[in-house]
Amino acid sequence: MKKINMNHRVLGLAALFFSTTLLASPEWNHHGQATWGALDDSSQTTVPLMYPYAECSIGSHQSPVDLSTAQRESLANPLKIEYRHDTTPDFFNSGHAAQVNLSSENLSRLMIGNEAYPLIQFHFHTPSEHVLGSKTFPAELHFVHIRADGKIAVLGIFLDDHADIANPEFQKVLDNMPTTPATHDQNSGIQLNPSLLLPAHKRHLLSYAGSLTTPPCSEGVNWYVLPEPVSVTKSQISQLQSIYYENHRLPQALNGRSVMIHSH
Repeated sequence: MKKINMNHRVLGLAALFFSTTLLASPEWNHHGQATWGALDDSSQTTVPLMYPYAECSIGSHQSPVDLSTAQRESLANPLKIEYRHDTTPDFFNSGHAAQVNLSSENLSRLMIGNEAYPLIQFHFHTPSEHVLGSKTFPAELHFVHIRADGKIAVLGIFLDDHADIANPEFQKVLDNMPTTPATHDQNSGIQLNPSLLLPAHKRHLLSYAGSLTTPPCSEGVNWYVLPEPVSVTKSQISQLQSIYYENHRLPQALNGRSVMIHSH
């Protein structure tokens, strides 16, 4: 058990450097995303170390993407979502998004075939980063899973306020999220169940090979997106936007990649 907890702590720390986190240098924001790749690290004097986010510009498998070109294909490695209650979540305003870090004892995971990907954190973007043709959703939730060997899998969930139906678990996140960047609330006493942030129907699944959607935009990320949105209210979206608004990356070129739709 100690080994499991330690792995979770190591992975949790690693997650602070992947997706919607504060990086010491160079600083970045979503409004300047067109120049992420050119941002230089003044503490370095040699290329490529001077440009730690270069992959944002020169990478060919970047995320997010337009998912509307999905082709039907059987899923070689079945996906199974195994999320459990977290009794001590860390509500973290990363400076780029509203984020929840899972506690070291939590054993939530994504099973891809026989491989387990521990759930490390989840965070929100407004509006959605992935699109379906001309369809953009009010928000998108990313569940970030990182293995001990560094492999990353992200599960994307759309949030839609069209039906104006409240999601109580989402409200817990909104009500306990710090409003000051780079601050935590680790002692809220709130319990969270990530599975209650998933859509009721998970039969259809979109997948493709991509990257982190924030600097350093590292590639080699396995992306899975459930196309059925989770219903939330317009007031919940407004509350999320009051924390961060337009913290989304624009869709990137597929560059020959295929988006697959699976039924399972």
